[in-house]
Amino acid sequence: MDKFTKITGVAAPLPLINVDTDMIIPKQFLKTIKRSGLGVNLFDEMRYQDDGSENPDFVLNKPAYRKAEVLVAGDNFGCGSSREHAPWAIKDFGIRCVIAPSFADIFFNNCFKNGILPIALPQEQVDVLMKDAEKGENARMTVDLEAQTVTTSDGEVFHFEVDAFKKHCLLEGLDDIALTLEKAPAIESFEAKAAVERPWV
Repeated sequence: MDKFTKITGVAAPLPLINVDTDMIIPKQFLKTIKRSGLGVNLFDEMRYQDDGSENPDFVLNKPAYRKAEVLVAGDNFGCGSSREHAPWAIKDFGIRCVIAPSFADIFFNNCFKNGILPIALPQEQVDVLMKDAEKGENARMTVDLEAQTVTTSDGEVFHFEVDAFKKHCLLEGLDDIALTLEKAPAIESFEAKAAVERPWV
């Protein structure tokens, strides 16, 4: 998993509440177990028209936001089913941070496991960040995980809270597998001892 320390990039505004995981990545794209290739279908039903062409009015299709690294969204982001494909699609598109007043719990935790930083901030602070994101590609937002701050293009700084263990995992790029592998020497020692003490197992 890629480490997350600090990013400075374009933030895309998505002022919608209750964006569920089916909106993030519709069910027809859940057949794959690969974490790559889903970015093209992120927000598929809003992003594309019935004939398959891009919807020019959708934020991520606008030239200013095609390479957005931050998404500023409305309340209760990531609700609905627990599909892990949702953060896979967000990450594959290139978005590393989602900021909203609140998140669905399962989606929130899945983000950390996939190298995405979800930040919950009070509505009034999200409103400021939303307006900053609406300025387009010349307004670059900075998210600093080490300092736990979000800085607008005008220099206004907001502090956010994050679980210490989740923060450590993102800073070091540790997913569940990597965390297990850190314990590999202890696991191997246990297995060797068990093989001697219980050879019938």
